[in-house]
Amino acid sequence: MSTSPIGMGEQGEAERKMFENELQRVLEASEHAGVILRVIGSLAFQMHCPQYGYLQAAMGRAYTDIDFAGYSNQSKEVRIMMAGLGYEDEREVFIVSEGNRAIFNNPKNGLHIDVFYDKLDFCHEISWLGRLEVDKPTIPLAEMVLEKMQIVRINEKDIIDTIMLLLEHPLGDHDQGTINSARIALLCAKDWGLWRTTTMNLDKVKRLAQTYSQLTDEQKAHVARQVDKLLERIEAEPKPMQWRLRARVGDRVKWYKDVDEVH
Repeated sequence: MSTSPIGMGEQGEAERKMFENELQRVLEASEHAGVILRVIGSLAFQMHCPQYGYLQAAMGRAYTDIDFAGYSNQSKEVRIMMAGLGYEDEREVFIVSEGNRAIFNNPKNGLHIDVFYDKLDFCHEISWLGRLEVDKPTIPLAEMVLEKMQIVRINEKDIIDTIMLLLEHPLGDHDQGTINSARIALLCAKDWGLWRTTTMNLDKVKRLAQTYSQLTDEQKAHVARQVDKLLERIEAEPKPMQWRLRARVGDRVKWYKDVDEVH
């Protein structure tokens, strides 16, 4: 039995290809069915990082499942499509989550697919209503950053994915091939708790990036510059009175929700 943390450990090329090929099969089926599904998680970072995606395997970052973002008003269509692909629906998950999450398992290949409807709701809520049309086949880069940075007890796999993204893409104020720092700053200005966790984790990314032997000195320096630039943009965003009042309370009051495990 493996003792590696979830999402970390050696993974052969054949197994990685199995995940990647299945992802493409689902995406092709969703396109044919007219269902909006956007990739999140480790495979999204791999897809968006053609230059630096090799770091996942080099740093021991493994695929564990396939994750998607979708819209709840298409949940029925998603269920029908997944059944046609040979997947079985864990219906109780959909019911218990009040329609916010669906899990599908394929008994033939042993793969597991998560679909998160309308939002990611773990330590903090990251909504993607109206945002899934912005990028394809993944969620937008800004949401990809926040997907990782909203995890209070962040894991090494999330640090690695974020390092890759910061190496691959510039920061800017739009979504076209760019990490939309204006979007990240706006969401952090609306929610002090999200700001607290995001800025805390960006600092961790900057510090931990310096410890990886797989990165060159220039790559480590670039990650540090990217983090500093993003933090500056977040701090520059005007904060409303409600945010400033919550900031006065600070860490004395818990600012996040607990989760058992975030994949």
